[in-house]
Amino acid sequence: MSHLFEAITIIDVTFRNRIGVSPMCQYSYENGFSNDWQVVHLGSRASGGVGFVIAEATAIEPVGRISPKDVGIWSDEHIEPLEKVTQFVRSQGAVAGLQLAHAGRKACTQRPWDGGKPIANEDPAWWQSVGPSPVAFNESYQTPRELTKAEIKNVQHKFKDAALRSKQAGFNLIEIHAAHGYLIHSFLSPLSNHRIDEYGGSFENRIRFLVEIIQEVRKVWPERLPLFVRISGSEWVENGWSVDDSIKLAKILMQEGVDVIDCSSGGNVPGVKISLTPGYQVPIAEAIRKQAGIKTAAVGLITEPEHANRIIQDGSADFVLLGRELLRHPSWALDAAVKLGYPASIPPQYLRAYK
Repeated sequence: MSHLFEAITIIDVTFRNRIGVSPMCQYSYENGFSNDWQVVHLGSRASGGVGFVIAEATAIEPVGRISPKDVGIWSDEHIEPLEKVTQFVRSQGAVAGLQLAHAGRKACTQRPWDGGKPIANEDPAWWQSVGPSPVAFNESYQTPRELTKAEIKNVQHKFKDAALRSKQAGFNLIEIHAAHGYLIHSFLSPLSNHRIDEYGGSFENRIRFLVEIIQEVRKVWPERLPLFVRISGSEWVENGWSVDDSIKLAKILMQEGVDVIDCSSGGNVPGVKISLTPGYQVPIAEAIRKQAGIKTAAVGLITEPEHANRIIQDGSADFVLLGRELLRHPSWALDAAVKLGYPASIPPQYLRAYK
């Protein structure tokens, strides 16, 4: 029986435990360049004992940013600052991961603490968002411009270029962001994808955009390094993307070289009421793991060590990702190991706190 602090190896990469830092946007960068904030933010969680860190949604092109202050990886100049992140994270014994993202129709918004609203088109910071179809996220968001097939290919190539830069920056894990209503998710869902060409309509057509991205990425991302995909396992609405759809997708992605499905939910349909209880998304990870036969990561209001440990012991998921709890408690993993009685990778600088 596995447990939260049992190591696991995926191809050539060993994770010292099953705890990961969920990608959490920091909105703290200029022109997409990583900086000291990101080094300290992610580095402190690495020294706090997690098995791996996934850096926040990192834009593959400027129009793919959620806000003007997002981090990016659309140019070679972005590589060197990101190396500072990977060097420190890896020096602390954690796997360094990066989430590659494109915000699609949910792009061009203010930072949350600046209001979080879509930027008005008369604002100098405004840019045109894009999507599979000219369908706005809600009445407050701009209507995205529908991508042409040539532009779709261009975006897919940019994901590939970003994956190559990720490798050059020293990351040993990447995650493709296909959740939360951003560009890839909006292609997957029949509620936001109204295309009538080979990228819309049937299930096979709607997943084509993502499948082809994976195929492009795998041309440059070594087979020895793990590839995760984050999906919204359910949209929680009738006629939307479902868990059954996610299971079908996971089987196909596994054949394309994806190693882990990171199971979140929602984000593509505004106003949906979800019962936010601890571990409310764990059943999605469990269903995909058991019915698709692929490794999964569970996320969503997981805060207690006993709960996280039980998820692994019960076989509901192979990894547990924490977000807000790790913002509040960077050393959560060390504390959890001590509480559960498992060996902890405590930095010598912190040993006095655990005696």
